Parts: sequence; structure tokens; C-alpha cells
Amino acid sequence: MSAQIQNASSHSQASSSSSQQPLSNQQPLSRYESQKKRDWNTFGQYLKNQSPPVPLSQCNFNHVLDFLRYLDQFGKTKVHLYGCIFFGQPTPPAPCACPLRQAWGSLDALIGRLRAAYEEHGGSPETNPFGGGAIRVYLREVKECQAKARGIPYKKKKKKRNQIKGTQSAKDIQHQRQRGLEYALFVSLVTFSKWAIRVDWIEQIWHLEKRGKKHYLLCCLDQEIISDIFH
Repeated sequence: MSAQIQNASSHSQASSSSSQQPLSNQQPLSRYESQKKRDWNTFGQYLKNQSPPVPLSQCNFNHVLDFLRYLDQFGKTKVHLYGCIFFGQPTPPAPCACPLRQAWGSLDALIGRLRAAYEEHGGSPETNPFGGGAIRVYLREVKECQAKARGIPYKKKKKKRNQIKGTQSAKDIQHQRQRGLEYALFVSLVTFSKWAIRVDWIEQIWHLEKRGKKHYLLCCLDQEIISDIFH
């Protein structure tokens, strides 16, 4: 969040802190917890400033979306409009009149903190207005819009495969090929045996190897014995 947004809630924080005496043994809040508290106070003040004021119990995803749009006036990220000559350029050579917006990453982190704060203040996860599908759709649209306007592709990072894993993969491929050859030989032996074992039994018989059976022994079994094994 920007400094301007934090200043918007400074008045409400000062009034509430003046009536409370801090405990001497109270542990200082972490940076994340402090930011989450400021964000929660800012959102609460935003609801109070509405006409008429909106109680937190009546807050829904529409209020959250309006809040995110309201924050754009404090943004510091240049988002080029479609008609701008610098549209799609990550580093434009000259300034332009396109508006400043809140960066997608900042909004995404903000929603995560507010979602957690809502439940910490007694809200139900099922009715959490910060975790609804409409919020996820809005954030995704902002992400895609800013990526196109600024020429920044958002792609998932691919995990690097180490050399050991690559060696194991090669061994697995070789093992699969060997098993394929063994299976083809097994099918030919069973299919053309003098007992004429049905083809639809081949897959079941093949898996008998996992129970300690050997393929060459199966060629010496008649259908009745094989049937007894399965039943």
C-alpha cells in the first residue's frame, strides 16, 4: 500500500490508540501484521465514509470492488491506455498522460491480508467478501490488462530440472521400453498357446507377476487353473 493510503487511516488509528494504554510486555507486531492492521483500518474507514455508512456485517464483494477502484487514485504504476503510443512498452522513452494505477501485485497482496483480517475479526470463511469469485475475476482482469499495457508477460515460472532427475527420467524411459518388449512377447506367447487363452484375460494374467507368478509358468496352466486363480 502507498503512503497516501496509510495516511487515510491515520486519524482513526490515533483516536483509537489514545484511549488504550499499551502493555509493557506486548510483543511488537511483525511487518506483515502491522500492514494487515493498517489495511483493515483503512477499509473500515472507507465503509464509514460511504453515504450512508456501510456496517461491516453488510459488506459484500461490490463494496470490495469499489474499494479497489478507489485505491487507484493513490497508485504509482503507469498503465498505458490502448490508444497511447507507448502501449505495450515496458520502458517508454518519454512521459505520457496515461493514468497511474495500483499495481496488480499490490492489490493481490492487499486482498490476501484483508481476507485474513476479516476471519480474524470473527468473519466466516463462507461469507468472506474478499475471497469470492468476483474478486478473483477482477484481479485476473487487472493482471492481464496491466500485462498488455506495460508489455510485461506474466508467465508461470518453470521449475528447473536438476541433472540427477534427468538421469532418472532416462532410466525410467529405458525401463518402460524394456517392459513394453516383455509385454509384447508375453501377449504372443499367451495368444498363440495351445490352450488358446482368451485375449481379454491377457491384462489380468500380466499383472499376476506382481503376486510372484512367473510368465513362463502361465503357459503351462490351462484355463480352469487360471480361472481358479482369479476367482
